Amino acid sequence: MANEFLNIVGTLNEAQKILVVGHIMPDGDDISSVLSLFLGLKSLGKQVVAAIDWKIPSYFFEIEEVKYIKNYEEIDVYDFNPDIIVILDASSPDRVGRFSDVLNDFKVIVIDHHATNTYFGDINWVDSTYAATAQMVLRVNKELQVEYDERLSLINLMGIETDTGFFRYSNANERVFRDVASLISLGAKPDFIARMILENRRLEQFKLLSRMIDNLKLECDGKLAYSYLSKKDYEEFNCTDEDSGGFVGEIRSIKGVEVAIFFYEYVKGEVHISFRSKEWFDVSKVAFTLGGGGHPRAAGVTLNGNLEEIVRDVVKLTKANFDLKS
Repeated sequence: MANEFLNIVGTLNEAQKILVVGHIMPDGDDISSVLSLFLGLKSLGKQVVAAIDWKIPSYFFEIEEVKYIKNYEEIDVYDFNPDIIVILDASSPDRVGRFSDVLNDFKVIVIDHHATNTYFGDINWVDSTYAATAQMVLRVNKELQVEYDERLSLINLMGIETDTGFFRYSNANERVFRDVASLISLGAKPDFIARMILENRRLEQFKLLSRMIDNLKLECDGKLAYSYLSKKDYEEFNCTDEDSGGFVGEIRSIKGVEVAIFFYEYVKGEVHISFRSKEWFDVSKVAFTLGGGGHPRAAGVTLNGNLEEIVRDVVKLTKANFDLKS
């Protein structure tokens, strides 16, 4: 992958106008990666626009720089006319929402750590050995000789911290801790990120969590657990899909559970599915079969249709891929 990395660095060095795009339903790694590259390139005097075609969860705005990320409606890509579009943390064109419509008209760089990536860019640096795309952005920024201050260090750390489950997942390897140590030495505060994301819940979220627990089911001798929330549930508790962020992790935390699945229907007929596993089940294979993608331990997909039927069919598919030997 060295050639792809150096090609990307050289291309970014030469470009003057750059559009940096993240994926729909953005998580901490996506937002961190987009902002870190945006701020790094801006510091080099380049004209840069950061964009995500989705509403960013409100708690991320405790990092004030998040306000620089534009949505699709705020940008006329053809008017900006970038020299290059950089896609971060997205495994396929559909993951960038409506920005996928313009990709054929511009040169595209893809930087991603998902093994399910379809290599849809003109230059693709895909490396699943990285725990977070934010680590890959750190490499790019450093090679571009971007100077890191306390703010950029904090923002770049957020992606690494969140995509390792705050260092609880098996991807929290030696390279992760080296990168984290370097960012903390520059002033990043991991405790701030943890409080912002983990200790920021409204009372209504606990009521929604209670409903999710009421709907919880276990199969495969307790190794498969799943639950769901309907549009009606969100309306009853005056919640949004943002309020159920992290619920799949609550399911996975159950003792003895290897695979957790969370189905949520915030928009009627549109069901988002989050898969998680602990040790050996590759949930990305199930997600990929359904048209989604992700990592062996964390994956997702969105399906349209009846919630109950989707729950039934996806659980059946997961069970068919389930190997009970641990």
